[in-house]
Amino acid sequence: MQVKRGRGFLSTPGPTNVPDRVLNAMHRPAVDLNDPDFLELVNSCFDDLKKVFQTKNGEIFVYITNGHGAWEAALANVLSAGDKLLVPETGNFSGGWRDVATAFGASVQEIPNDWRRAMDPAKVAEALAADKAQEIKAVLLVHTDTAVGITADVQAVRKAIDSVGHPALLMVDTIASLGTVDFRMDEWGVDVAVSASQKGLMVPPGLGVVAAGPRAVEAHRTATAPRRYWDWGARLQSEGYRKFCGTAPEHHMFAMREALDMIFEEGLENIFRRHQMLADAVRDCVSVWTEAGALSFNAINPAERSNGVTTILTAEGVDAVLLRETARDVFQTALGGGLGKLQGKAFRIGHMGDLNEPMILGTLSAVETTLAYLDIPYQRGGIDAAIRSLAEARKKAAAVAAPVAGPISRVA
Repeated sequence: MQVKRGRGFLSTPGPTNVPDRVLNAMHRPAVDLNDPDFLELVNSCFDDLKKVFQTKNGEIFVYITNGHGAWEAALANVLSAGDKLLVPETGNFSGGWRDVATAFGASVQEIPNDWRRAMDPAKVAEALAADKAQEIKAVLLVHTDTAVGITADVQAVRKAIDSVGHPALLMVDTIASLGTVDFRMDEWGVDVAVSASQKGLMVPPGLGVVAAGPRAVEAHRTATAPRRYWDWGARLQSEGYRKFCGTAPEHHMFAMREALDMIFEEGLENIFRRHQMLADAVRDCVSVWTEAGALSFNAINPAERSNGVTTILTAEGVDAVLLRETARDVFQTALGGGLGKLQGKAFRIGHMGDLNEPMILGTLSAVETTLAYLDIPYQRGGIDAAIRSLAEARKKAAAVAAPVAGPISRVA
């Protein structure tokens, strides 16, 4: 048995690192569900989640669930059996949301896509233009699909919908993007956004979050899909306990309050810049490794590569599962594995949430050590490239007097 010392690195794309402040916030006794201080805390979290989604018009719903439950909650409130949905294929997780919709009796039209490129918004416009009777009720779009490491252009998809005058709702999975990259619910015309606590929000797994705009709330009034726990109508009633359809997840809400405080202390724009900086360092490192031919980026177009996770393909004969297990079991660094069509053919480096430069350099060094340990070909110099990338990013930030991390006021 190997004795392990020190702290390992959690470098999966979810769950992500939970800050000590957030863990400490949970280390307290439970309270009365109707305690005025607790009700005020819950209301403040709901109000501040609106700021993170960048919505003034949306309603917030928090569920004791994971992202899959948030998918179901969103669909249960706007769908009726037989409704038609349009699902652009973005990777493994668009397929997961599609399957939930099918289970609810929806008729799903999928737009096939290469898992190595972002969905072309023009194909969304083409599919909706062909829907002459305007029967398609909603478009389900995954903003960042962590399986493939690609981020879609949400704003462009909304423009595509509007360009053909179609009334379809735009429903967006922000599970891996919220708190990682810019997401503007109101400005981009998103009707429903779903997320979860365990990624950019830096809270332990266990909470699903849905933001519903006015058009979605209106659609809810006539939707007939079965729902009780998920029901927005019940959760919008005035009594505090109805927000959670029963007992509140108190300790998760204590954690959420602390995490939101940390988010606003840093500031959303600074958070986005930090994720960009760390992602650039990972990509610069991987670019060097790939020169030996055994590794390659899954995302072909650099501009589409996610700031939350990098998916790396392995060549024939390279055991991606063994690579991941060795990094975890020998070098105490947890990586994501390949999912769906990429199972056994890829590994993923997560770089979202509570993360800084030394942590990302530690992860990259552990991966490079694993490559050397397993005799997997890689071009040396990747870590040096990451160091240069981070140093230059910090220099640029200092030169314009806009530090990557530092207190700024809460967003409006």
